[in-house]
Amino acid sequence: MSSITLLALDTSTEFCSVAVYRHDPASQASALVVERHLDTGPVSSTHILPAAREVLREAGVTLAQCDAIAFGAGPGSFTGLRTACGVAQGLAFGAGLPVVPVGTLLACAQAARAMRVGTGRVLVALDARMNEAYWADYQWDDVRGDWREVQAPSLDAAEQVRAPDAEFVVAGNAVTAFGERLQASARALAVLADAMPRARYVAELAARAFARGEAIAADQAMPVYIRNKVAQTTAEREAIKQAASQAAAPSAPPANGKGAS
Repeated sequence: MSSITLLALDTSTEFCSVAVYRHDPASQASALVVERHLDTGPVSSTHILPAAREVLREAGVTLAQCDAIAFGAGPGSFTGLRTACGVAQGLAFGAGLPVVPVGTLLACAQAARAMRVGTGRVLVALDARMNEAYWADYQWDDVRGDWREVQAPSLDAAEQVRAPDAEFVVAGNAVTAFGERLQASARALAVLADAMPRARYVAELAARAFARGEAIAADQAMPVYIRNKVAQTTAEREAIKQAASQAAAPSAPPANGKGAS
């Protein structure tokens, strides 16, 4: 792989994450990563361009000197995915650069690998709201030096997330969100709740994708949506509240003070 410089963006979660990634395989030095990872909540759109200017300035490069712009394509927050995709397209059009879409669940697996825990098999599970989880299953391939997709990104209830058939770790915040409902996590070697999407991992994955010739024209970039329905109805929200209240309420004793026969 020849030297590469990327600007990477991710706003698929409540964080606005932007990074410049520079790597020259001919040198012995590690890749240079300059990153801003900001907890901005739902207003990433107001922070992403200033953060991009900051990391480019700190890295000592201009946008025109980048080889491509990478972005976290999803799944994730609908608004966040549109923000990252739209900004990546706008910057790419202006600078005449291609873009590299990167799966956010795969970025979680890359984050888990950076933590050096486990055997290379990663079950990624992210809180997708609406009582569901985004999940996928990845295996690191030492021969290829890249990830192999065992289970493509899916959207299911937490109880339906399937554990891999080998030793694995869980990456992502679904265990924090769902607890014991994410039954697959009970078999994991470790739970890495902080292994979440961020720009540095999007950039690492994008560098390999760029070397494989997977960059695309800016006008072809699109977010990856798994869920078509973006909100629950009022009736669905009320049903969930009632079920939660009933589950939390203590059982009332029988009217006669005796247990069932």
